Amino acid sequence: MALLDCTVTNCSFNKTECCCKGDILVGGIHADSDDETCCESFRERGFDSFQSAIEHPSKTINVNCEATNCTYNRNFICSAEHVDICGSNAHSPSGTICATFAER
Repeated sequence: MALLDCTVTNCSFNKTECCCKGDILVGGIHADSDDETCCESFRERGFDSFQSAIEHPSKTINVNCEATNCTYNRNFICSAEHVDICGSNAHSPSGTICATFAER
């Protein structure tokens, strides 16, 4: 599990920069830089709607990862201790990035 900081405040799973989905998927199978990654789990928030897959938000989360060129990717699981997901004005997953991405 990673310590997650998510600044994508318009995601329906974001509550006080904690993800309430339970786990996330970072996309970017051919990524060579962080701007070629995204949070595939992003869902744009509707009018003040908040979704939770878990009862209480947590700062630690399981991060599944398709970015095979990332140094932290271990068999499609992120091994980083700390993960930053950014994209404050995202309207789709492609508007987000995994800022923790580090090319192998």
